[in-house]
Amino acid sequence: MKKNNFFIFFILIFFTFLKLDAEIIILSKCDHKEDVFLKNEYILNLNELTMTRNYVYNEKTYQKYRITDLSIKKSNSYISNIYEEGGKILTLKHGYPQFYTQILFEKDKQEIFIKAVLNDIESVSKVSTCKKIEKFDQQS
Repeated sequence: MKKNNFFIFFILIFFTFLKLDAEIIILSKCDHKEDVFLKNEYILNLNELTMTRNYVYNEKTYQKYRITDLSIKKSNSYISNIYEEGGKILTLKHGYPQFYTQILFEKDKQEIFIKAVLNDIESVSKVSTCKKIEKFDQQS
């Protein structure tokens, strides 16, 4: 019985001092092929497997979208789940099984791509280039 108690105590101590590393990548000052933003950033949390995008349209871009959709906000933020595959970071599929899109990031690269798949035919297009990349190793 004493051996079991010692073993349990040792395991508890081990997990108490175990530190988990979480990598966070922030891509900021991102331009866009079609729109102009005052702020456009992507925060990739590789531990929680989430992407947060924060953006603020400039007035001209805001008015362009506001004409057709009154629910558009000048500044917005949204969170999407991500996963890693083959050194790339992808958002979850958005759309239908026959046609879907994903945002695609490559580690240590400034470019952001959109991946579109239609009936198993894949295309990848660059949508943005970010001027600033920051990496943080978060320890808990």
